[in-house]
Amino acid sequence: MNRKIALWLLWAGFIIYLLFFAPPLHLEETLTLLKNIFTLNWVDINPVILSLFSLIGMWLFIYSGVLFFDGRMQWIPFWPFAIASVASGTLGLIPYLALRESNQQFSGRKDAFLQVLDSRFFSVTVSLSTLGLIGYAFLGDWIGFWQQFQSDRFMNGMSLAFCLFCLLFPTVLGDDMARRGWNNPQMFWITALVPLFGPLVYLCLRPAILENVAQQTPTSFGSSRA
Repeated sequence: MNRKIALWLLWAGFIIYLLFFAPPLHLEETLTLLKNIFTLNWVDINPVILSLFSLIGMWLFIYSGVLFFDGRMQWIPFWPFAIASVASGTLGLIPYLALRESNQQFSGRKDAFLQVLDSRFFSVTVSLSTLGLIGYAFLGDWIGFWQQFQSDRFMNGMSLAFCLFCLLFPTVLGDDMARRGWNNPQMFWITALVPLFGPLVYLCLRPAILENVAQQTPTSFGSSRA
């Protein structure tokens, strides 16, 4: 219960911060930036900003590799929150983390989508893409990024969302390790304490989830599918 309360307070606090305490929102500049990103007009975009925006997407892939399995055994599926997270980042993710119950089981078969999320190809692709984005960020103007962080709400909120993704991953890590039968405290703490790189290493090294067709609803939360 304390975990749920803390997550709801974090969610509400982040919203209050963005609305009342963050730097001003420069709507026209933000819309122009988003337009340039989505139309691949990247020439005039600071590589730090483009990399940060893309790394938010990498975090969504990382969480998807864990939470679509978790959502299979929850009373509420993960996919609506995944869609919400695409548009709002952690604001769409935190409600799922607060509503879910701790669950260390998986039953049924993995469909094609879950097979992809559980594959080494997925883990390695996400990891290499993330490393490429980090390398690209070092080519950018960090002083200019810091100035925008201090003066622009969108940049400020996106940066804090990235930090929240790092902070929240340990809340679902233990259950995912248990679902996979991986009792490795050292890996848990490495993953939990090393931001971004720890989860990437975890995705690449974790054992696959075993299918269990004999038991369809091992928890009392219901059999909703992600």
